Amino acid sequence: MKCPFCGHTDTQVVETRISEDADFIRRRRQCAACEKRFTTYERPDVSFPAVVKKDGRRIEFERAKLRASMNLALRKRPVSTEQIDGAIERIEEKLLGLGLREIPSHRIGELVMRELKKLDKVAYVRFASVYRSFEDIDEFKTLVDEVRR
Repeated sequence: MKCPFCGHTDTQVVETRISEDADFIRRRRQCAACEKRFTTYERPDVSFPAVVKKDGRRIEFERAKLRASMNLALRKRPVSTEQIDGAIERIEEKLLGLGLREIPSHRIGELVMRELKKLDKVAYVRFASVYRSFEDIDEFKTLVDEVRR
């Protein structure tokens, strides 16, 4: 494994842990050259369904895009990285469990909203207001009222 700090290829595994649900392995590594530590994750390489956008384009599912959109909604909110990782894992498990070759982007958006609603109500409202493209304040008010219930 190449060191992300100095590029040296000689790194040692210092600690190995299996996740609670045994879906991935977390390894702490140390570079032999600069002695800095970093974390790597090992998870099975699986094929996610292609994402079908509103305009009909098909793109590859990207975990980084999912994380970025969730992080944007959760910006400055009291939600830990571990909680976000767990939500992303649940979304990915759901996508794989569906067994589809393609999935409409709106279904992924609904999965994200469901996870955000569990994590943080403010983040849920932030995401939903952009995702659902509200046209007026009444739609926004309806969503807020729904969250309050």
